Amino acid sequence: MLQIKVYSDYVCPYCFFGEVVLERALRGMEDKVAIEWMPFELRPAPTPTLKPEEDYLQTTWQQSVYPMARQLDIPMKLPDVSPQPHTHLAFEGYQFAKEKGLGQAYTHRMFTAFFQEEQDLGSLEVLTTLAREAGLDAAEYRLALENGTYAAAHAEALRHAYQEAGISAVPTFIIGNKKVRGLLREEDLRKLIAQELG
Repeated sequence: MLQIKVYSDYVCPYCFFGEVVLERALRGMEDKVAIEWMPFELRPAPTPTLKPEEDYLQTTWQQSVYPMARQLDIPMKLPDVSPQPHTHLAFEGYQFAKEKGLGQAYTHRMFTAFFQEEQDLGSLEVLTTLAREAGLDAAEYRLALENGTYAAAHAEALRHAYQEAGISAVPTFIIGNKKVRGLLREEDLRKLIAQELG
């Protein structure tokens, strides 16, 4: 099995693109790879997060995100959640989901909830509903987040990303022994995966 690790943040639109492009690139090879999603917070608390109504996000989305979304045929919009949520709570929930074997389904649900439905990933209520939709036990999930059960596991995952793996931008893919920063085209990603499998 080829190991693929993807470092991403749930509020990064390019990470959502990366998830979709990776899924497309893997068609027919799904049984030969093991994907692990790796947490990376672009703006960990107490760093302020961005506001969608301000120039930076408006400009970035108009000039880069929306054109890329059209090119990739991925429906998405700049969420009006303001300021954008910190993602530590959602990522603590990811540790729970990963333990239950549903890390990938959970990750996909976080991306679609934020970028297609404008849901607030900083809200415990919202996260609990999304966890249930991803196949998790909602009561068990909520209790784990309220109790901070996975806070240490998430902190360790961040330490690993920042210090050991040397991740400085997302998405970053580690495919076998190759590290790829940023978004590859589907055909290039597929070629790289095939090479590593070979």
